[in-house]
Amino acid sequence: MDNFNFYSPTEFVFGKDRENECGELVKKYGGTKVLIHYGGGSAVRSGLIDRVKTSLDAAGIAHVELGGVKPNPRDTLIYKGIEMVRANGVDFILAVGGGSTIDSSKGIAVGSLYDGDFWDFYAKKLPVTKALPIGVVQTIAAAGSEGSGASVVTKEEGMLKRDIGSDVIRPKFAVQNPALLCTLPAYQTACGITDIMAHIFERYFTNTEEVETTDRLCEGLLLAMVKEGPRAIADPANYQVRANIMWAGTVAHNDIVGCGRSQDWNSHAIEHELSGLYDCAHGAGLAVIMPAWMEYVVDHNVMRFAQMATRVFGCQMNFENPKATALEGIKAFRRFLHSIGMPINFAELGAKEEDIPKLVEKLNPGDGWGFVPLKAKDVTAIYTIAAHATL
Repeated sequence: MDNFNFYSPTEFVFGKDRENECGELVKKYGGTKVLIHYGGGSAVRSGLIDRVKTSLDAAGIAHVELGGVKPNPRDTLIYKGIEMVRANGVDFILAVGGGSTIDSSKGIAVGSLYDGDFWDFYAKKLPVTKALPIGVVQTIAAAGSEGSGASVVTKEEGMLKRDIGSDVIRPKFAVQNPALLCTLPAYQTACGITDIMAHIFERYFTNTEEVETTDRLCEGLLLAMVKEGPRAIADPANYQVRANIMWAGTVAHNDIVGCGRSQDWNSHAIEHELSGLYDCAHGAGLAVIMPAWMEYVVDHNVMRFAQMATRVFGCQMNFENPKATALEGIKAFRRFLHSIGMPINFAELGAKEEDIPKLVEKLNPGDGWGFVPLKAKDVTAIYTIAAHATL
């Protein structure tokens, strides 16, 4: 195990009706005027935004609103949010929604304290060192942004999808009411489960040796998703199932399962170009890319893939041919994703094989890092496997 620092200061406020505590939570963390940032009309139609505003009013917290966040959140709305913050004297951002809304809020929080273009941070021209405080009322279990120091947004000009990372953008608090997940469509639920599993796998496939504790944490979370994923699809109103998935999504990405080990993240970088070009759901793109990446890099550490196969997917270990076990585990992962309604290849995702050169050209370079460092030819091969994948 490697040396590490683990810092996760977010206060998680978990359970039924906890959104009614937003006002006191904002006050606790120093907010006096809030920008309520949210996505589409569901948060309004469900009454959630009204409950949040009522809680803020009761605590004497002034507020303004900015809705309209889309999946793969856009820079154009972030610019508008920054203008609203400055014009209204906002000192706290409250994200009401899923990962896209939270990531957009983080962009606003960073850009509001910077005189230049906030995209400078996502373009890696500057490190992120300060931001307005952020709170979250979570409505989707997927991205883990409610407890992470990461944000991913899309620049509409060129449809470039880029990220930032800093502990200063970890939310001060995250309100997590699993009941808010019970009305999610099956496809959105499945996309979230896929994203959660991908966050775990990006840490699980490591070159660091002797990490049994975090291996077992990863495997436990993956087993929980294998169990609870189909249950959520079959019984969407099951509060306890939603609770297990919601907490797994947080633990998967606040980095407790990544402590003391090298990580990958190449699959996420490769997928970001798919969702950037085609505007597909991030989880759906990961369902196509991650098994393809696994197939391509399996020879780098066959026994780690065989460990995944036996411990997570219940495959029998073939001691004479461990690679056969490893490949069976990858197939089992792809079958699981298909069983919950995820695409498995380009055609099902709506992507085109002829666009592979464009995808590779746009890719945010990842050479020199990850489980297996990848160059353009490697990424091309992974996209090609993904294009033709079958069960």
